[in-house]
Amino acid sequence: MEIIPDVLTPAEVSRCRELLDRAAWQDGKTTAGHIAARVKQNQQLAQDDPLAGELSAFVLEKLSTTSRFMAAALPLKVLPPRFNRYADSGTYGYHIDNAIFSVPGTPTRVRGDLSATLFLNDVDEYDGGELLIQGELATHEVKLPAGHMVLYPANTFHQVTPVTRGVRLASFFWIQSLVREANRRAMLLDLDDTIQDLAEEAPDSEALDRLTGLYHNLLREWSIT
Repeated sequence: MEIIPDVLTPAEVSRCRELLDRAAWQDGKTTAGHIAARVKQNQQLAQDDPLAGELSAFVLEKLSTTSRFMAAALPLKVLPPRFNRYADSGTYGYHIDNAIFSVPGTPTRVRGDLSATLFLNDVDEYDGGELLIQGELATHEVKLPAGHMVLYPANTFHQVTPVTRGVRLASFFWIQSLVREANRRAMLLDLDDTIQDLAEEAPDSEALDRLTGLYHNLLREWSIT
């Protein structure tokens, strides 16, 4: 799991919120599978809604310039972001996301290696609405400030707890990574962080060149295109 701060600025969050406040929300069950629909109680923007397309393109543009997202996800394909709304005890019980997604209106298919939630309102605006992600040793509880995002393996059980006050707005989407294995992505991210630290401390170091070469050779060895 990786927390990625400041994907959106406060001004960008406010603009998204203004648009979403006027949105035509639909029952979220329409996009859930047969099993997931039993535990899903929320609202979503229809995928063919022009507003959804506008906001989705904006989020994709922001992701492309968010270096931490690029380093952690190593994205090959990103499913166009979607948008949901939880209120009035809205919830989404424990489930695992689909393995394969189709991009509407295209023949493109995306394997869901990573799931992402981009929070669009601050934690004091609503009660409940925690994203619970089951890890190997513990369950992680995630509730982030507006504009922050969490990235986590799509093969994990997770849920959104009931929102008992206010409204929880978020963008959510899935990523097919260049590197399918989570442990390899984690090692590459650790190596990338080490390279960035060394570049600041000793920019002329020969070790920096060797580590950078190692990073790219590992990415070349492990990437799937």
